[in-house]
Amino acid sequence: MLSSGDLTSASWELVVRVDHANGEQQTKITLRVSGDLHIGGVMLKLVEQMNIAQDWSDYALWWEQKRCWLLKTHWTLDKCGVQADANLLFTPQHKMLRLRLPNAKTVRLRVSFSAVVFKAVADICKVLNIRRPEELSLLKPSSDYCKKKKKKEKNSKEPVIEDILNLESSSTSSGSPVSPGLYSKTMTPTYDPINGTPALSTMTWFGDSPLTEQNCSVLAFSQPPPSPDVLADMFQPRSLVDKAKMNAGWLDSSRSLMEQSIQEDEQLLLRFKYYTFFDLNPKYDAVRINQLYEQARWAVLLEEIDCTEEEMLIFAALQYHISKLSLCAEIQDFATKSEVDEVEAALSSLEVTLEGGKADNTLEDITDIPKLADYLKLFKPKKLMLKACKQYWFVFKDTSIAYFKNKELEQGEPIEKLNIRGCEIVPDVNVSGRKFGIKLLIPVADGMNEVYLRCDHEDQYARWMAACILASKGKTMADSSYQPEVVSILSFLKMKNRNSSPLVASSLENMDMNPECLVSPRCAKKHKSKQLAARILEAHHNVAQMPLVEAKLQFIQAWQSLPEFGLTYYLVRFKGSKKDDILGVSYNRLIRIDAVTGVPVTTWRFANMKQWNVNWEIRQVAIEFDQNVSIAFTCLSADCKIVHEYIGGYIFLSTRSKDQNETLDEDLFHKLTGGQD
Repeated sequence: MLSSGDLTSASWELVVRVDHANGEQQTKITLRVSGDLHIGGVMLKLVEQMNIAQDWSDYALWWEQKRCWLLKTHWTLDKCGVQADANLLFTPQHKMLRLRLPNAKTVRLRVSFSAVVFKAVADICKVLNIRRPEELSLLKPSSDYCKKKKKKEKNSKEPVIEDILNLESSSTSSGSPVSPGLYSKTMTPTYDPINGTPALSTMTWFGDSPLTEQNCSVLAFSQPPPSPDVLADMFQPRSLVDKAKMNAGWLDSSRSLMEQSIQEDEQLLLRFKYYTFFDLNPKYDAVRINQLYEQARWAVLLEEIDCTEEEMLIFAALQYHISKLSLCAEIQDFATKSEVDEVEAALSSLEVTLEGGKADNTLEDITDIPKLADYLKLFKPKKLMLKACKQYWFVFKDTSIAYFKNKELEQGEPIEKLNIRGCEIVPDVNVSGRKFGIKLLIPVADGMNEVYLRCDHEDQYARWMAACILASKGKTMADSSYQPEVVSILSFLKMKNRNSSPLVASSLENMDMNPECLVSPRCAKKHKSKQLAARILEAHHNVAQMPLVEAKLQFIQAWQSLPEFGLTYYLVRFKGSKKDDILGVSYNRLIRIDAVTGVPVTTWRFANMKQWNVNWEIRQVAIEFDQNVSIAFTCLSADCKIVHEYIGGYIFLSTRSKDQNETLDEDLFHKLTGGQD
């Protein structure tokens, strides 16, 4: 028989603090427990002892010392390792969080502090009606951003009132899916594809969502241009090292907010982290397109990405146009053909084919792959010198370019054959200077070979550039996207073509534009206000007829065409090196950049990567490539887990395809980005 002393020794006292939902002070509850009691039993004992009638279903135990949630309620205290000295907190899993969106709006909503960040962001995006949440993540503002903001608040005499969209009633819990119709292409379009406003007939889909039609418009429409003073007060990175600091705050997608010391009602930035924007569709993505446009706009205005003066004027003209359309009380109704649902269109096409008829849009014979053949100029940069341009006869077939001394020798052996599949294609264009160049970065074992092609005019450039872009993705000119790509490139060149119009002078008199709001502060200092306004209006002449959503998409496309687009920078020290370098991470490659000169040194492509791993003891990332090329580096400006996650995240996003369901393989994401598993 057991004595009462033995019973006492088998049990022990556990002190648990309890957070109260109504904001009351924490209370301490002492429980007598034993090691074989499971976590669910501890929670039940707590609730019974408090004897307060309320919904406790969202509450869970947080272990302060270990910085982890005890969510496996069937585990015993012994299995979890909980002893009498454990500092436990009984607290709600969902707490309020303030999220600053790319359009500078702050949204306050209830977010899961116990789910991993990847899942929490997916739930946030459901509430905000943003598809493809895997492209976004949460960023802790850098100290420079915060210092600038505090300085601004200190200097201003009037208190700063933050514009907050309060969605407190919403919950990002995965229990009830929000707006089921928004994620299915077989449903009625959610938005008008011309002006981006929520389609009235589909507002019933927002039954579970706190986003009313008005709130949808707030997130789907762009904000007015910032004043020059506001722009000047914002943090602007002046060097690659500054840009590297901005990327230090990305949260770990494999851990919860609570595990990363995020406090209730703290402000985080919701941003597009991965620059591969999959399946942008105006019918479903008004909020996503607008937030993407806003992120691009701020990147240009704050010079987070470099662009030429000519490009800056195009961005300014598009901003001016978008701002004008967004401010209109009634946006002009552009006549368009009613769009047929994709499923109906596919069934109709199949029906025609089965009946032996001919569909309206006849598919090209896929066995007949077109080719391009023309005289182009070629030059390859050599160290310390630029080789002069030389004209050759070029033939583009499949995904390769071959060039010959002249047209007559086309049937013979080419001087060289360039395989474009997997190449990096960079535009090298100056429309006013009549320069239409294509820069090809061809991967080799120790980096990239640069080859420049020079076209004579816009049409030739558009055809060859479109062919190169498709070939780099492994597609030929027989692909249905070739002609639209040519048209898109030509329309972009047309925007760059500044035609002086007699209307510009008269427009200047009635101008409702503050040109300094539309360009970066550095660009604004170079020109007088009227001169800048005239040049923006000239550029605006080429985009004046664009509908609102098309103008935003054009802005995003122009942003994507910049040479530095999609590069995220980190300050690193490579193994064996005595100086710090900048590592640029893109969707398909890593670039080693000299931190002082900003000149790229070496490029490694993900396609050639065999394996990558992290030595967590010395925080070093090691990567092996084909042909016995291997690199290792430590990250100085951020935790190495952030860089590791970027690489794995881009590889994960490359596995997406249009024919798959929109549900994501979350396990695969964590397998590629987790590092520890």
